Parts: sequence; structure tokens; C-alpha cells
Amino acid sequence: MTFGATPPPSPRPPRSRARRFAPLGVAAWMVLEIWLLTVVGGATNGVTVFLLLLAGVVAGSAVIKRAGRRAWRNLTGALQTGDPAASRETGARGTGNTLPMIGGLLLILPGLLSDVLGLLCLFPPTGRLLLRRADKLLTRSAGSAPGSFRDVYQQVRMHQPDGKVVQGEVIREDGPAGSGPGGEESRPAGRRHPPLTP
Repeated sequence: MTFGATPPPSPRPPRSRARRFAPLGVAAWMVLEIWLLTVVGGATNGVTVFLLLLAGVVAGSAVIKRAGRRAWRNLTGALQTGDPAASRETGARGTGNTLPMIGGLLLILPGLLSDVLGLLCLFPPTGRLLLRRADKLLTRSAGSAPGSFRDVYQQVRMHQPDGKVVQGEVIREDGPAGSGPGGEESRPAGRRHPPLTP
């Protein structure tokens, strides 16, 4: 009986710094939250800490409920009119429902630091600052590998000259077409892509 040689294990791609240190960051965050709660509990009493945590849960639930109702109202309005852009309501902050949802979730999480971050998401000037920073971080072109989250984010957000955002995928035909084996074109010469308009 003959056994074939076992194939060598495939080399794993190196982990990014963010994936390597994320568990350590989460553990440090939890330790810091627990330490802050014990400091507040030592300065006051356990009932105060419990009431602070309960107030965070109640406030976060109310914020998420309000943002969910706004999103539902936008969806039903868009379905009734047939025009998704006509009934889009962004709220007083101009941020849509993203920051209220994140802020409400951070308020619900037990801890004082998460409550402060949740309130920063809900406060309009700091919310816009956080959105700009996240946008800059995600759209930074340096180091965006094909298939990465940054690459997908760049493909989905395309701006027209009038400032409107169009959802879709960019197909560039300004460069040379890919060549197949033997130097022939891998794409038919007369093939055109339809425009991305509805």
C-alpha cells in the first residue's frame, strides 16, 4: 500500500496590525470600563452606579427606537412615491441614521467610557467630525488592496459633479484591455458596458 506525500500546509497570510491587536484592545477597554465603574462606585455607592447604567440603557434604547422609526418612515415614503431620493430624511444633524444608531448602541453598553462615546456620536458637531474622520480613514487610497473593505467602500461611493452619490461599480476602459495568452485580447473588441442609470 502506497501513501502519497501530504501536501505542505499553505502559508497563512500575515495578520494585519488591527487584527493582531484588536483582542488586546477589547480586553483593555473592558478592564478600563470596570475600573471606572469601581472608582465611581467607591466615590458614591453601588446604587448610583446601577442608576447610571440603567439611565444609559434607557437613553440608548430611546435613541435607537427614534432612529429606527425615522428609517422606517423613510423606507415607506420611498416605497410609496417610488423615488428613493425624494423622501430621504437626514434629520437635524444631516447624518442619516448611522450615528444615532451607533450612539444608542454605545449608550446601551454598560460602562462610562462607552456612554461618553455614545454621547459624542449624538452631539452634532462631534458627530460630523467623527463621520469625516471615518470617511477619510475608509477612503484613503494608500494600501487599499483589491477585495479589502476600503476597496469595497471606494467602489460603492461614487460622487457625481453635482455632489450626488451614485451607488454602483466603476468599470474603467481608459487603460489597455487585459491580454490573454498569446497576446490576444481577453475582452471582445466591440463590447460596451451600459451606463449605471436606472
